[in-house]
Order: sequence, then structure tokens, then C-alpha cells
Amino acid sequence: MKFRTEVNLQNSEQKINLNSHIFSIGSCFATEISTLLQDGQLQNFNNPFGTLFNPFSINKALSKIHNAEFYSEEDLIKFNDYYISLDHNSSFNSRFSHQTLDFINHQIQQSNEFLKKTDFVIITYGTSFIYEFLPKKKLVANCHKIPSKYFEKRYLTHLELCDSISESISLLKDICPENVQILFSISPVRHTKDGIVENQLSKSKLFNALHEVISTEENCTYLPIYEIMIDDLRDYRFYKEDLIHPNSQAIQYIWEKFGNSYFSEECKSFVAENLKIKKALEHKTDDLKNPKYLEFQEKLKLKIASQQEKVKHKIF
Repeated sequence: MKFRTEVNLQNSEQKINLNSHIFSIGSCFATEISTLLQDGQLQNFNNPFGTLFNPFSINKALSKIHNAEFYSEEDLIKFNDYYISLDHNSSFNSRFSHQTLDFINHQIQQSNEFLKKTDFVIITYGTSFIYEFLPKKKLVANCHKIPSKYFEKRYLTHLELCDSISESISLLKDICPENVQILFSISPVRHTKDGIVENQLSKSKLFNALHEVISTEENCTYLPIYEIMIDDLRDYRFYKEDLIHPNSQAIQYIWEKFGNSYFSEECKSFVAENLKIKKALEHKTDDLKNPKYLEFQEKLKLKIASQQEKVKHKIF
């Protein structure tokens, strides 16, 4: 008897190997996977604009990165004594405009250079809702808790969604190496603050536009992450206490499916060993001179050195 519907990822012909570069952008779910890639000591770059949710804002970020187009003070607003970019999340905010701009422009420069070497791009869309900042009549990525009277909320139209996704693909294929693989997913995180019905409609618009666009594009793949979470793991025990975000068990399940489909065998072993090393590095003791602890540390150094010999980039 079967008690659940298992959803699998299609086995990829092009594999992530020890020297692959992986760029990810989008919702907080993209960050979850990126964190595991980083813990596994693979070369990855995640969300240079901070967490983004809608295709329009993600495309704008990719355009800025592609063109290495830096921000200036005219692109910022000041609110509650902080200089803010409405294209970025709040992690870029600071009390001084030059600090905000330095952080923003450094990320643009770094991600531009990284994309030129990137083999895999992971894009995770979360919503088709967008806000217009009324004082500047500008569509924005983040409201930064500025009073709602300054914004107008609406769905992106089907044309806006399709154009944003299509342009993002063109930008990536232009700046990345030939044969870059672009992997799309829809975040399983429900935006309940929008309303349950409204969230479902928002996600539906994303599905419709995304599948319409990538059906005619080469090297673009849909990852059924949403379906794994909503159907395969159809149980609230796989959610955090907020009943919205996937918990660590769900993330690990999806991560294993992703690895089985996209990692080379050598990469699987490399990542698995590095995850063990990372866990061991987190071990602490009150007695730093304990002979057993010193022996443990020495063995750990040897394992790291052995892993380092397999790659050119610095690990740990």
C-alpha cells in the first residue's frame, strides 16, 4: 500500500561537480538551499540584493548585475534616519548613505564577476504581488515597514510576469558561460498575510507564466519544489511552528532529492564529508587542553586538508 504521493526531480544530464559555480536568487527558500551548498563547501553566491519574491524585482536585480550598474544616492530614500533602497531588503539599510551604497555596489560587482563563471542558476519565485511606491511612481521589491499609505499593491499582469522571466533568461544566457543551466522553482512558503485565497491566486499566476516561458527555452528546467512540499510532504509536521515555512526535516528531504538529481557522484561524496566536518567543527569543549580534544582537532585538520586537495577554491 502507498500512503503518500512521492514527487521526484528529473535526473539531470549536466551535473554539479566540485568546481561548479552556483548562483541563486529569489525567496527565502533559495537561501535555505544556498546555505546547504555553502556548508557543503561548493562555490555559490546567493541573493546579492537580499531576499526577493516577485519576478519583476528579481529581473531588475539581474539587469543591474548584468550591466554592473551601480546605485547612487538619488536611488535611495531616507526613512526613520536610515538610508534605504526599495530594490533591496532591509539588510542593506544603514544610517549613512555611503555605507548603504558601498554595500549595495560591492554586491553588484561581486555577483557580476561570479555570474561570468556560473554553471547553474537557481531562481525561486515567491509571489506575483508587487507594490508601487507612490511618491516616486516606482515598482519596488520591499516596503521596509514604511506606512502603507505610500504604496499601492497589485498583481503583476501576465505580460509583466512573462516579460520579466523571459528577460531574466536572456540576461543570464548573455553573461554566464555557454550552456548555463537555469533552474526555476516556486517557493512552497505560503504568503498568508496576503490572504489564503489571494496567495493561491498569486502562485497560480506564477505557475502559468513560468511554464509558458520556459517551454520554449533551452537549458531551463522547472524544479517541482512546491509540489514536493505541498503534495509529497502533505503534513504539518514538516513545517515550522508558524505552519508556513518548511522545517529542517523538509529542507533536508528536498536537499537530498536535489543532490541525487544534480550532483555528480564525486560531488555527493565531497559534500557529504564536508557536512560532517562542519558539524564536527561546531563541537565545543570547556577543556581546550584535553588530550582527547586535541587529538580530535588534529584529525579534523587532516580531514579538511584532504578535502582541500580536491578543489582549487578555499574551503572552511
